Amino acid sequence: MHPENRPPTDMQLTPVSFLHRSAMLFPDRVAVVDGDVRITYKEWLGRARRFAGLLASLGVEPGDRVAVLAPNSRMMLDAHYGATMAGAVLVSLNTRLTAPELQYIVDHSGSTVLLYDESLRGVAEQVNVPAKLDSAQYEAQLERADELELAVSDEYSMIALNYTSGTTGRPKGVMYHHRGAYLQAMAMAFHNKLDTETAYLWILPMFHCNGWTFTWAVTAAGGTHVCVRKIDAGSIWELIDSESITHFNAAPTVLIDLAAHGSAHQLDRRVQIGTGGAPPSPTMLERLGHLGFDVTHLYGLTETFGPSTLCEFPTELKSAPIDDQARFKARQGNANVVGFPVRILDKDGNDVPADGETMGEVALRGNTVALGYYNDPESTATSFGSGWFLTGDLGVMHPDQYIELRDRSKDVIISGGENIASIEIEQVLARHPEVLESAVVAEPHERWGEVPVAYVSLVDDAEVTAEEMIAFARESLPGFKAPKKVIFGPLPKTGTGKIQKYLLRNRS
Repeated sequence: MHPENRPPTDMQLTPVSFLHRSAMLFPDRVAVVDGDVRITYKEWLGRARRFAGLLASLGVEPGDRVAVLAPNSRMMLDAHYGATMAGAVLVSLNTRLTAPELQYIVDHSGSTVLLYDESLRGVAEQVNVPAKLDSAQYEAQLERADELELAVSDEYSMIALNYTSGTTGRPKGVMYHHRGAYLQAMAMAFHNKLDTETAYLWILPMFHCNGWTFTWAVTAAGGTHVCVRKIDAGSIWELIDSESITHFNAAPTVLIDLAAHGSAHQLDRRVQIGTGGAPPSPTMLERLGHLGFDVTHLYGLTETFGPSTLCEFPTELKSAPIDDQARFKARQGNANVVGFPVRILDKDGNDVPADGETMGEVALRGNTVALGYYNDPESTATSFGSGWFLTGDLGVMHPDQYIELRDRSKDVIISGGENIASIEIEQVLARHPEVLESAVVAEPHERWGEVPVAYVSLVDDAEVTAEEMIAFARESLPGFKAPKKVIFGPLPKTGTGKIQKYLLRNRS
């Protein structure tokens, strides 16, 4: 059926429509700032269409996967619209991964094209993929490409394939659908009060859940995307001033650096910040507040398009002591405006009492839950099969229906906003000929929130130093995953021989 002959209610939801609207209403407004390059909405729509045409010239067909390895940049933003216009599925790659990790994702996703930034040439050249372009080649060929745009016929079809950080060993491919991306972007625009005056600073990596869908949300509002290719507190302060930044999202470690930097100063406006992971401390909240930053604590996962809940701060508490405010802001809140109320379930699948004390597993559902794990029906059934997405995170429900996390899946370490699987580190350490067994747990860290610490039992008569063991791990792991400390000795075990990690956590 021709689109114009469909009923007027039969419109497929897709975030690509946001770019069309902003290009029509605000054609000459600056949409993207990337260094010295400034791109208007009218120009950006043309780039996205030529991106689609370029992919078609490389043999990309509807349903194919297109991988992008790049810092926050105009190429990565182009991909969030152009890949969809080609009918392809976007695979945004974590720039901190090693070549073997990237190769696994490219192979598992079936990506046929890799676009990469020149700054990442060293690792990108080690990844095998049928077609490959660096950012310079991309810009040159984009100029000559024909425009193309294919209509989205099913809003539940895949728009992106985002990979977890491998919290159970191998990373899983999380299937995002157009409907969820559209609605989550609308929720982020609503809760963060994005509008045509928004200047959004791209500190949060776009490869994290498509930038928590702000790659689409800022466009929906007709705001300006300001790219940050490398995280440097001094440069960020310069952009906050020169580009009149109004919003950004960042890990707690970045906020610590910004508050402590020599360029820190009080702003003449309030800047809205979203953060996740460890909640800001009372001291940090006070410091950021004096500078002009308003912080909102968010919670979500790759499987939920990023922030599924947020801690909306009651007006009644704004005059409360900073410690009281911090205790409240440590909560993860409840569902965003397009979500479904969060549940905390006991081991039998029943709701725990809303007493702020009884712990259970956080369970989520709604339009912004992913379709499941790509080519992994067993894990999909386990996590999504009950009608609720079971997060593996433990929390409590307060009487006011705000949830608060009390623990995480035990083997996940969150360091500087990155998820690290302890089992992955343990598998690397097990390759060392002098290692009998190991257990990796999180240790609190002032800057990174948590860092991995390895407890290692060696074979008899082995002579290995902690420094040598860390160096060995770094040969196979990126720096942020390698253990920061190695402690030798026997490991505590149960009567059945299982390592008691909770005892090791208590030591850390």
